[in-house]
Amino acid sequence: MSDSFSRHLVDPELLPMLDAFPTVALTEAMLPGMRGRASWFPADPKDTERTDQVRRLIPGRTGDPDVEVLIYRPRGAEGSLPCILHIHGGGYVSGRADANEALHRPMAADLGCVIVTVEYRLAPETRFPGAVEDCYAALAWTLANAAELGVDPDRVGVMGESAGGGLAAGLALLVRDRGEHRLAFQHLIYPMIDDRTCTRPDPHPMAGEFIWTPHNNRFGWAALLGHEPGIDGVLPYAAAARAESLAGLPPTFIATGALDLFLEENLEYARRLTREGIPTEVHVYPGAFHAFQVMRGSRVAQAAERDSRAALARFLNG
Repeated sequence: MSDSFSRHLVDPELLPMLDAFPTVALTEAMLPGMRGRASWFPADPKDTERTDQVRRLIPGRTGDPDVEVLIYRPRGAEGSLPCILHIHGGGYVSGRADANEALHRPMAADLGCVIVTVEYRLAPETRFPGAVEDCYAALAWTLANAAELGVDPDRVGVMGESAGGGLAAGLALLVRDRGEHRLAFQHLIYPMIDDRTCTRPDPHPMAGEFIWTPHNNRFGWAALLGHEPGIDGVLPYAAAARAESLAGLPPTFIATGALDLFLEENLEYARRLTREGIPTEVHVYPGAFHAFQVMRGSRVAQAAERDSRAALARFLNG
């Protein structure tokens, strides 16, 4: 790949992923095939044995359809447990809640927590604010039914990767501004939070060559917003970086890769959070591009997993 401008910076243990998952330019015609794709990793039978899974259909926002959620709980656990509301990624246009079963089951068992994950509506069929309202409905339902679910309502936080991280950040702002509920934390993995990255006059020269590219970013944002990204008037519940103030948000964890297209928007968000006095933990992984954690055997992915789990343990049980 002599025409690559950043491949020499990629962690060598991640290079096989670039061959196995070549970068493609997304189009709307590709979406049905992408959405039908199951998880890359099957759930470990040992994790299935130590966790329970329940599928529920819950009320959506008034006038919206019901929302499906999956609930994972450590088998045999008693009492009220902390809870992670998890939001899957997929550029706002793809992804499935059940595709993360192989991650959710061991996470629930190892951390001793309940995980509620949301099957939110996807763009472009559903524009903003449909997806974030589905996530808000899932949070409201979880808190309203905390006793039945065995959830401690004071230890409920939100987590997501990529577009899921963007929805998690937008949800945290929506929760703050509506004042009906409270989140204990937000845990954001390379979150997709700023549509203006698509239109920057000085894009990062080494970020975004692989997996999630500027083309795909523009496609995802346009699908969500229903118009070209970067114009005035985009609400912070769609693009969290648009928020005028980040005061009052919960303690935050942000992780991203040094070659991820979202690197600079993530670092800027972290900087702004710290200036508001929000406890914020930030990790940047060298040689890592978007979705690098698919290479679970690589040392950089294992480091990212350790850091994420350690932060979640502190958030849930601190």
